[in-house]
Amino acid sequence: MNAPLKLDAATDKIVSVTLDPNTITSSNPDEVHEWRNAIYDLVEENRFRPARVDATGPFALHISIIGNYIVFDVRNPENFEPIAAHYLSLTPFRGLIRDYFRVRESYYDAIKSGSTYQIEAVDMGRRGLHNDAADLLRSRLDNKLEMDANTARRLFTLLCAIQPYATRIDERDSGLPTVLFVCSMNSVRSPMAAALARHLFPGKLIARSAGARSGVADGLVQAAMSPLGIDMSVHTPHTMDELVATHFDLVVTLSQEAREAVAERHLDAAEIEHWETEDPTVIEGNRDNRLAAYTQLRDGLMRRIGDRLEPLLLKGSHRN
Repeated sequence: MNAPLKLDAATDKIVSVTLDPNTITSSNPDEVHEWRNAIYDLVEENRFRPARVDATGPFALHISIIGNYIVFDVRNPENFEPIAAHYLSLTPFRGLIRDYFRVRESYYDAIKSGSTYQIEAVDMGRRGLHNDAADLLRSRLDNKLEMDANTARRLFTLLCAIQPYATRIDERDSGLPTVLFVCSMNSVRSPMAAALARHLFPGKLIARSAGARSGVADGLVQAAMSPLGIDMSVHTPHTMDELVATHFDLVVTLSQEAREAVAERHLDAAEIEHWETEDPTVIEGNRDNRLAAYTQLRDGLMRRIGDRLEPLLLKGSHRN
């Protein structure tokens, strides 16, 4: 029998959860609201740590979907340096996920009918389902990610919320044109550019972003992009070392540091371009002045991306 799991409430916990906007996407505000509620519940109370690594928490968790796998990417919440990443097959959870939605609908119907007996019966079934899912999740992640039962229940709820709406585009197999935007730290310019490309050409390309080195997410990026309906709270900075794809139809560098890093890397790219862009983080003054610089960057990138990527899409991927 395994010894009881000992997790430190002060350090063994998740303090932020982000979702990969390339593989987990939805324009439905109700679906996004459900994701956010599940994330809030998970972050609010959890006990979690990666196994077999010498790292002290708390931790940031970045989630993506690659093919039939959920990827749990554990990172340092201060600088987003990678700590551990694990793939979890969705296949063993298919039945439980279907049951989750069936029980949820039954619960809503019971609430509408007002029958206390029905509500209690369905709620009991729902608790049993979550217990089974939590046990399976902990078993599948044994010796990879450690968590208590309540955390596993909340994590399963989040998986159910995001799984049905995920767009499983594996850039290694897709025939869509691929574009990579690179800046210094993947905090402001390149993530904004990639998000704008996906916003302007939804489902028509794969747009990725990376940094020459690792940075920290910038809150003013979310403030500048949210008026367009683009949620940048899901962004986690990445470096070029973490790229999955090996070929790009177009690579765009947005800083001199990125330009030099791309040149040294000899990426497999059909075209490489440098767009000189101002760094809004150097602007001083009050929040309104600084936000205006981010908004100006956004608008300039949007015009340039629209003009540049339209002919790229008409031409198609270089691999085809």
